[in-house]
Amino acid sequence: MKSLRYLRAVACALLCTLAPCAPAYAQDYPTRPVRFVLGQPAGGPTDIVARLVAQKLQERWGQAVIVENRPGAGSNIGTELVVKAPKDGYTLLVGTVQQIVNPFLFPGLTWDPMRDLAAVSLVTKAHIVLVVHPDAPARTLQDVIALAKSKGGQLAWASAGNGSTGHLTLELFKTSAGIDAVHVPYKGTQPALADVLGGRVPVMFDGVVTSLPHMRAGKLRPVAVASLTRSQLLPDVPTMSEAGMPGFEAVGLATVMAPAGTPADVVNRVSADIAAVLRMPDVRDQLVGMGLEVVGSTPAEFAQYVKSESAKWGKVIREANVKVD
Repeated sequence: MKSLRYLRAVACALLCTLAPCAPAYAQDYPTRPVRFVLGQPAGGPTDIVARLVAQKLQERWGQAVIVENRPGAGSNIGTELVVKAPKDGYTLLVGTVQQIVNPFLFPGLTWDPMRDLAAVSLVTKAHIVLVVHPDAPARTLQDVIALAKSKGGQLAWASAGNGSTGHLTLELFKTSAGIDAVHVPYKGTQPALADVLGGRVPVMFDGVVTSLPHMRAGKLRPVAVASLTRSQLLPDVPTMSEAGMPGFEAVGLATVMAPAGTPADVVNRVSADIAAVLRMPDVRDQLVGMGLEVVGSTPAEFAQYVKSESAKWGKVIREANVKVD
């Protein structure tokens, strides 16, 4: 009996000794440079967001935060690097919507966002706008739906390519509106936009910032933004929900994720510090000026978002039989 009491006492002492270790790790973090791995080239919108947040975190932490661009294979190269990285919080992924949709677009992937990545923060959402050529006989969302129906499923609809955000938004729209259309994929946003501007293809979903100069010049007509909130760059343009399609959301994302198994206190520390950075007026002003909706979610909120978006886009991709080039 004495022996049993002794063992219990030793076990309790060990637990008391170890318990403070987890919080202490987060309090000390980071003690060396942190990598932000981004699966896209330098210079794009997500890269700009990553570098802005990294700079502010570097000032906050007193440690270098290095943005490392690893483009290729639809962001899969950069994602796989982070999935296989040590689970210590020193290699983080700056993600996009690709981490949510790629498991459905690339059947051979060995990683899954909900199994192999830990949600840290949903940083920003990028608004997408439904635009038409000014000669198109459509000014409202209901006009576009009626036009598509009048064309008997033959309305041409441009996108930046198979599996692109614009393409997936179109497929979601077709299902939600009960219409059909002819998807015309291009090799990137600019050639797609050029044909819409030229009137060769009358309609597409595009990023607000990309289309904004053409909308201001009267060369494109905005119909509705595919988000739950209006774009501050297009305050007079309704959301899809306001225009008669409740709950419709398709947005670009900038996120931060960590390898699954990264200590929860470190994940929470990084998430809280990102949220603090996003509350800075100069940071918020710059991001809003880029047409972005500033979020800064908790890990739990972001994890739930990944789960719901995975279910939504997985269904869209399967039912539309979307294949990447």
